[in-house]
Amino acid sequence: MRDLKIPDQRHPEKAHRPDNAQPKKPDWIRVKAPTGEGYRETHRIMREHKLVTVCEEAGCPNAGECWSQGHATMMIMGEICTRGCSFCNIATGRPDDLDVFEPGRVADAVKKLGLNHVVVTSVDRDDLEDGGAEHFAMTIRAIRKQSPGTTIEILTPDFLKCAPEALETVVAAKPDVFNHNLETVPGLYPEVRPGARYFHSLRLLQRVKDLDPSMFTKSGIMVGLGEDRQSVLQVMDDMRSADIDFLTIGQYLQPTPKHHAVDRFVHPDEFASYEKAAYGKGFLMVSATPLTRSSYHAGDDFARLRENRMKRLGLA
Repeated sequence: MRDLKIPDQRHPEKAHRPDNAQPKKPDWIRVKAPTGEGYRETHRIMREHKLVTVCEEAGCPNAGECWSQGHATMMIMGEICTRGCSFCNIATGRPDDLDVFEPGRVADAVKKLGLNHVVVTSVDRDDLEDGGAEHFAMTIRAIRKQSPGTTIEILTPDFLKCAPEALETVVAAKPDVFNHNLETVPGLYPEVRPGARYFHSLRLLQRVKDLDPSMFTKSGIMVGLGEDRQSVLQVMDDMRSADIDFLTIGQYLQPTPKHHAVDRFVHPDEFASYEKAAYGKGFLMVSATPLTRSSYHAGDDFARLRENRMKRLGLA
């Protein structure tokens, strides 16, 4: 029986790789250990509903802060991904069959947590004909039924091997925000995200706007993987060409010695410079800090995103 708590079994495709040194984190990266009643209650609800969270599986540094406020990012379609990206701590291999009752459990947990905004993500499911698109749509509809006032943000795979109808299925379910991360600059894709294609991911987000121009789109990258400033600025330009509304930029943190090495820790001042540049290029919303992650402060950011669109349209 495979034990996903053991690194070599969690990432069999990385087990043969030489170790990469894990540098000491600077002071601006350090976070407090998770404690408090809010954290424990969120943990209880997740376990009670047999739900997986990307907070835990990806080892997010913000889990303590978010869970203490009752915010957890649901990860649907299991805990095993069909990809083996060199930066990611989610287990890889052959996933289990989809759980048809999972959308209902997610919706029930959202209601019990009293969330005003929820983020739902997933593993990649290249084993499924539609990449899990219908499962995403079912989850969105289930949340809408139980919590009609909750805004829904989804963070999807790239649906690389699927027919165009897969994306159409998800967009037709009307999430409030459609997020798909580019993760890094195109020149690093072969080593960082080898199972993906940069321009396919970019086109996916552009197609969301083609299908529903009113839907907010969002994407993010990590820095500290070996990119340079010019390549980051080019990604911003590419995103704006695809009419992406919201950009997140965060520091890459190496999960284990077998994962991609940290090239450097980017100083907060450089993040502030990226944020200024991104707003100058026309993004409605930008979050660029060392600890920024796709779903970090997502609810507050969504409120600002919506307000910024109204201002731009002259309606606020």
